[in-house]
Amino acid sequence: MASPHSSQERATHDRPPRAAQGLLRLALRAGVGGAWHGGHLGVPQVGLLVPVADAGELQAALTALAGTPATLLVPPALALLDPRGVREAVQAGHELAGQGDPAGVTLLEATAGQAITDWAAPDSAAALRSLLVRGLRPLPATSERPEPGSLRAVRPADLNATLTEWRALGYRPVPLRDLPGRRAGTPRDLLNLAYTRVVEDRFTRAHGVIDLTDRVDAVLRVAPLDHAPPPLPLPPGTPTAELHLHSPRTVGLASRNVLGAYRAGHRSLKDVGRALRERPELESAQAVFAVTLFHRPLEQAGFTLLDLPPARACWYGLGFRLLRGAYGTIKAPSEGTPKMGWMPREAFLRRYG
Repeated sequence: MASPHSSQERATHDRPPRAAQGLLRLALRAGVGGAWHGGHLGVPQVGLLVPVADAGELQAALTALAGTPATLLVPPALALLDPRGVREAVQAGHELAGQGDPAGVTLLEATAGQAITDWAAPDSAAALRSLLVRGLRPLPATSERPEPGSLRAVRPADLNATLTEWRALGYRPVPLRDLPGRRAGTPRDLLNLAYTRVVEDRFTRAHGVIDLTDRVDAVLRVAPLDHAPPPLPLPPGTPTAELHLHSPRTVGLASRNVLGAYRAGHRSLKDVGRALRERPELESAQAVFAVTLFHRPLEQAGFTLLDLPPARACWYGLGFRLLRGAYGTIKAPSEGTPKMGWMPREAFLRRYG
């Protein structure tokens, strides 16, 4: 007798529960199974992963990627269905990784003439075990926005537009094998992700922080405030704009070249000037300020420094030390006590607008 359940119901029943998939994604972020995390946070390279499901998508990817090597996520079945396309991808300089059922990985390797060591993120613990017994390293789930040293997956149909956008922002797409500083994830990465989601993302939403970090070396964000916090020498109800650093990117840039990080910060002030002129949320801001340990560069950039009340300085100093620990920098800033740097709106726009 036929089952009372429809094929759609059976497929839904067979799919791993959402909670289990979420736990698996977190485990991959923490490096379970040797899952890749990404590369160095201070480089312009992005590991470009391109999933191709069939021969048509493979040819579309090869056309769009002309002259740009990438990591292609290929199902083993393509070794039978389009062996010429698989060999063409290798001859064009692309790295091959797998997706789907890894049972045919040996045939894929034989057809490609190169070892296959990486595989698209599995969707269940059983699928992860299937990868590990074959000596394959899982890739984590990715999002679309690029970050220095990150891994990003782009569909073949989106390659032309995405690559044009990335290059305009200063990013350099490369295969995973060529990503500088590539490494497996660690539990610390999962803790950093939790900190970002629980603290920074919540703060961003609550305070309307405007992200100005689309460009690869942009390091500043700005929050519109409806008041002037002390010790600003302005009436308390004066609208202002508060600067915030993109901490992971700043740490990454500084670890490679301190002067480069300083120049990135200076260029980012021009992004703030553009936002002051163009963003309606900032049109009434009468001053730009930041509370930071890196106040010497602010002073060199034309900001006036103000001492914070001792209790507030101690509180901010503790917060900055926690941030350094969260993002793994071992270099202490040149100043031990935070200060506020500020500049009136018109003076800021004359310099950076």
